[in-house]
Amino acid sequence: MSHLPEDGRGWNDLAAALEQRRSGDADWQHGRTALFIFNAGEQVRQVGEQAYLAYMAENALGLRAFPSLTAMENDIVAIAHELMNAPADAAGYFTTGGTDSITMAVKACRDWAVARGQDGVGAEIVVPETAHPAFNKAAHLMNLKVVRVPVAADYTADPAAMAEAVTDRTIMMVGSAPCFPYGLVDPIPEIAQIAMDRDLWCHVDACVGGYFLPFAEQVGVAVPAWDFRLPGVCSISADLHKYGYAPKGASTVLYRSAELAKHQPFSFDVWPSGVMTTPTLHGTRPGGAIAGAWAVLNHLGYKGFRQTTRDVLKARSAIEAGVAQLGFQSVGQPQLGLIALTHPTKDVMAIADAMAAKGWVSSRTAVPPGIHLMLSPAHKQYAGEYLADLEAAAAAAPDATSTVSVGSYT
Repeated sequence: MSHLPEDGRGWNDLAAALEQRRSGDADWQHGRTALFIFNAGEQVRQVGEQAYLAYMAENALGLRAFPSLTAMENDIVAIAHELMNAPADAAGYFTTGGTDSITMAVKACRDWAVARGQDGVGAEIVVPETAHPAFNKAAHLMNLKVVRVPVAADYTADPAAMAEAVTDRTIMMVGSAPCFPYGLVDPIPEIAQIAMDRDLWCHVDACVGGYFLPFAEQVGVAVPAWDFRLPGVCSISADLHKYGYAPKGASTVLYRSAELAKHQPFSFDVWPSGVMTTPTLHGTRPGGAIAGAWAVLNHLGYKGFRQTTRDVLKARSAIEAGVAQLGFQSVGQPQLGLIALTHPTKDVMAIADAMAAKGWVSSRTAVPPGIHLMLSPAHKQYAGEYLADLEAAAAAAPDATSTVSVGSYT
């Protein structure tokens, strides 16, 4: 049982203890994690680290005390708006992560609906069943209801089915760009149009793709419009600590207009200290995360992000080609950095267990059973090693107890 020491320990002792404790952690530095870590190389990591440390003590809750953090947040939001084709009167905020961004977008939508005379208690959010659980977490906190709708045969959202799920209690419709389980971009144009026709709020969850899709399009990946180019899109969540390669936790939540964004902050004045207003769920806002994100964005620039995007796409292409030769199949048609792999005859969970035993950290999909990879630029150089281990794991795996159909969602 740990206890607070009577005498403080020196840094050398603590550093050694930390190094010893992390000895069993995943070896992300050598490409072993296809989850949690977004490795764009040592130089990018150092830029983020040094900027984070430079602002480690500062708190962005204190706007008057630390105007430099306000300026950096404004810069970050402006860059995000430029990347996602926002109109001139767009607004947004820096948050601590995707769940924070999604929660605040749901809160803003709920308060927007209430301001228009709707009953916010038990109001409904219509999402594809591939939408992130953060929507359910937000709904749980705010006494809302999430209606999850089955996806189409290609594993993307089914706009027609979502439209049928809309009731007079619905306030928001959601699409993902891309969804986390399969890395597939939902048909956002159709979802946004339905929402606009019915005077509903449309949110695009681009926590994974917000800082990848703009550059993927620039290097030739053809994806349907997903951002503020679509007039029905009201808000977008996009994580900087994923494909923005910023230190954790860093995300953005963006709004088509300041009129919509004004519903996000919380303000309270019935206490002895007067008015307190916070823009996000958290009060304290770590200055290091803002500074780190600002530094990495400016360090990479358009040219750097285009290169990291090419590297991720090359890693995915190499793995896709390699796994196809081993009998694996992709779920749907991934175009970005995520891929879910399943096998028509082998026990995929046994293969995943074997890969985990070899030190490869990845997620899994339950429907269909699959291995889920979220790739970083660094994976380009480790694709061959991964495929060699996967081949051995697949060869030793037992047959599946039932045949897996990749073409249907069952």
